[in-house]
Amino acid sequence: MGDPGDDDLRAAELNVAEALGDLPLDFQALTVVSNIFRTATAARSHLERTVLAKHRLSWSAFVSLFVLLVWGDLELRLLAHEVGVTPGTLSGVIDTLERRAFVKRVAHPTDGRRVIIRSTPAGVTAVESVIVAFNQEESFITKELSATDRGELARLLRRVLRTLDGADSPG
Repeated sequence: MGDPGDDDLRAAELNVAEALGDLPLDFQALTVVSNIFRTATAARSHLERTVLAKHRLSWSAFVSLFVLLVWGDLELRLLAHEVGVTPGTLSGVIDTLERRAFVKRVAHPTDGRRVIIRSTPAGVTAVESVIVAFNQEESFITKELSATDRGELARLLRRVLRTLDGADSPG
């Protein structure tokens, strides 16, 4: 049924079911989404403490640099979407990254109101210096999963993401 050491987590799930048992809830869905959220929160916290803090990078700063490394220059609003923050929040992150000479703002070629974010050579060096240690911690986080389990989990999480794609879009 469960894995060794899961007793406290299963107990918490049972407590939720007991407390909310009279409500018409899909407890399997609640448990799955709760576990996705708890896992994502724990993984982010672990990576911030073990890797990013040593490089004085916030989660949003690291993700911004990573996205720019992989996809190249992006308009601020598109980068904000990829990072998972509002453009206003990202603007503050970009201010910090600019002060560290990791990125620069570039005028949009056709619309002066829009801004393109470009990684600098120092930004590329920074993210490349972090990514190996970051990936080592990703390996640590998933060490109890076999290669087959990792592939299956990644596949199932992509399915959940596809369900959410566009779910919050108007119309």
